[in-house]
Amino acid sequence: MRLPIQIEAILFRRRNFRIEYLFVKRIPERDGFWQPITGGVEHGETKIEALKREIREETGIKNLVRIIEDVYCFELSTPLHEKEHVYGVEILPTEKIVLDKREHSEFRWCSFQEALGLLKWEGNKEALRRLNKILRE
Repeated sequence: MRLPIQIEAILFRRRNFRIEYLFVKRIPERDGFWQPITGGVEHGETKIEALKREIREETGIKNLVRIIEDVYCFELSTPLHEKEHVYGVEILPTEKIVLDKREHSEFRWCSFQEALGLLKWEGNKEALRRLNKILRE
């Protein structure tokens, strides 16, 4: 059973002295837009457990370098008014991405500016701005 809590993982890597962000494109049947890794928290699961599970399910990545908590939180415009808690998640630059093709059709590593241009929802854009600021400090 899912709780009215969503998690969002903005995955990033450091490569050639640059920060790159990972975004995935939803399949056309799910509106085909670009987004970070997202998912619901299930009953009996902590937000961090849900975060790790969603990353593993949607990208195949199991090894996380670090998790940056409390990047941002916003309310979704859903009937349940779910809250989406955003985390920054660093992964090794050598990690291979294996998408769950039932959810996403492609992935892309982007610079901060490229990512802002890809994202559809303002909540995702604001979360990225805040994470980028944290990483630049």
